[in-house]
Amino acid sequence: MRNQREHPTAKKKGLMERSPALQRFCRHRLAVICLFILTFMVAMALLAPVLTPYAPTKPSGKFSQGPSLEHLLGTDRIGRDMLTRILYGMRVSLLVGFLATLISTFIGVVLGLISGYVGGWVDKCLMALTDMVMSFPYILLVLVAASIFQPGMWSIILILGFVDWPGVTRLVRGNVLSLREMNYIRSDRTAGMPWHYILFSEILPNTMAPVLVYATSVFALSILDEAALSFLGMGVQPPTPSLGNILNGAESMSVLTGKPWMWIPAGVAIILLVVCINFVGDALRDALDPRNLR
Repeated sequence: MRNQREHPTAKKKGLMERSPALQRFCRHRLAVICLFILTFMVAMALLAPVLTPYAPTKPSGKFSQGPSLEHLLGTDRIGRDMLTRILYGMRVSLLVGFLATLISTFIGVVLGLISGYVGGWVDKCLMALTDMVMSFPYILLVLVAASIFQPGMWSIILILGFVDWPGVTRLVRGNVLSLREMNYIRSDRTAGMPWHYILFSEILPNTMAPVLVYATSVFALSILDEAALSFLGMGVQPPTPSLGNILNGAESMSVLTGKPWMWIPAGVAIILLVVCINFVGDALRDALDPRNLR
């Protein structure tokens, strides 16, 4: 009976012992706190229709009304509830960041695998293309692309997705170049294993840890880029709310100095999202590093 009572605790302890990466991550207390904050913010964005009775694009109160029991963060210049717009704006900003990161990571992984494994003239051509894209000033490249295409959420997703891939490509290529010289990869080649098995079953799984860590920084950067483009009027267009175009109201000096509820909460939301994602990414980097044995 004693063994049965102690079994759940022993099982939990065994899980932690078998998960050294989880143990190393949990030692980063600030990252754990940031993960809870990030999870809470994502949950609020997803549950926005349940948490607020107002529509994000329709007036629901007086113009430029300050915070009250009816509108906890006040209203904007045309009477829309600010809390509602921030919740829906977080949803849009997170969606833009996630999909842009997904696209850029996919492109970067595919090109990096091909470049590192095939080598030769294919590697030279892909690296020349990568260096050419990276030679352009990043923000200038994004602004030019945003000015060419019609502003909107999906345009920003595609622009950021097709601009952020070079860093992932170089990271994956470097890992592939080192992994393909390992003894087990050479053994697979000697045994006549097909290239797709070696690439996707042997090399790719050993490359995903650094890619996952790098993707967190791309995620945070994409959220910042969306906010900057929407603030400049080249991103997500009103009345669709995003954290960036909510900040656009702070261009007016009267709003900036006398109506802080119209821009401070949106700015704090951006800061929290980016800081929390970066701290979680730093903790993941340390946790997934096999050299961190302690």
